[in-house]
Amino acid sequence: MESVPFSKEELAVSEHWPPLFPGAPGAKKFKTPVTPRENYEALYKGELPHWLPLMADQCLLTPRIDPDNIARGMALEVNPLSPEELVGGKDKFGIEWIYVPQVGGSTVKPGNPALEDANDWPKVIKFPDISKWDWEGSAKANAAYTTDGRALTFSIFTGFYERLISFMDFENAVVALIDDDQKDAVKDLFDKLAELYKEIITNAKKQYNPLVINFHDDWGGQQAPFFSLATVQEMIVPYLKKVVDHVHSQGMYFDMHSCGKNELLVPAYIEAGCDSWGGAQSMNDKSMLYDKYGDKLIIGLDPDVALGPDTKTEDAVAAAKRFVAKYGPSMEKKSFLCSAMGTPPAFDETVYEESRKLFG
Repeated sequence: MESVPFSKEELAVSEHWPPLFPGAPGAKKFKTPVTPRENYEALYKGELPHWLPLMADQCLLTPRIDPDNIARGMALEVNPLSPEELVGGKDKFGIEWIYVPQVGGSTVKPGNPALEDANDWPKVIKFPDISKWDWEGSAKANAAYTTDGRALTFSIFTGFYERLISFMDFENAVVALIDDDQKDAVKDLFDKLAELYKEIITNAKKQYNPLVINFHDDWGGQQAPFFSLATVQEMIVPYLKKVVDHVHSQGMYFDMHSCGKNELLVPAYIEAGCDSWGGAQSMNDKSMLYDKYGDKLIIGLDPDVALGPDTKTEDAVAAAKRFVAKYGPSMEKKSFLCSAMGTPPAFDETVYEESRKLFG
């Protein structure tokens, strides 16, 4: 991407992008030399972007036509869920979810798993017919929302392991991954899930034209992964790779959103072909991961202090300058994202200005 020198006029704006989530503040819409989508694409292509892409540069899409997004309480589109609609409901497999206001999301109704033995899934689990979803109507309704110049990211909730949990509850699911009597059945289920996700992605590309597919599959807890790297490589990676390869065949990029302390599992993200791990949480040693894997996987990095709406402006500015100074010079060899959310406007503005000066 051809370099364009920074001008202070880029910051002299009064317009704001719509918020990423209902209730969040909108971010300043700077007079950028290229659109945020073009800037994000440069990053994913391994080129030096004009500025360090920010979370506010994205437009997240999880349309209502997928029942998962309503059940999970995260239907992000031109018509997001109202507070009265945040109750949960049945996902596209008919599994009941309950919305939990304290965590801002839903959990499967406990105590009554659809499956106790993975071998029974062909008789119990009914796959949805997504051709019946009103894709064209959704695309038309969301046209202004999805084409405003931000990096459109289409999210798929409930990936392979999360889907297994939704069917079996956590204890049964984690056992099924390592039980020799159930492993083949789990692999068959994951293979069929991969075909479903590929079909969803094909329709998403046709109707919305996203730049990035964001795929949710949490693999760890606060202190460690749920399973070993060897288990992931055998049980999940082959099917995740099918989805990643399909995303790439459609001209899009794959962002893995996988919560938990998953440092030991990063080789699995790379083996599957993921372009980025944007959902890396702060309990991971991100600096170490960036140093070790930054030339193979785009890592979501955070400032060195916690920032929130009440952070003093001078502290947010100082944190942003340290962040760009620490990681920015290596961007040409190791790409990264600024994955911090809920940061004050002064942080985003300073990251933009400092990275524009550095990259421009």
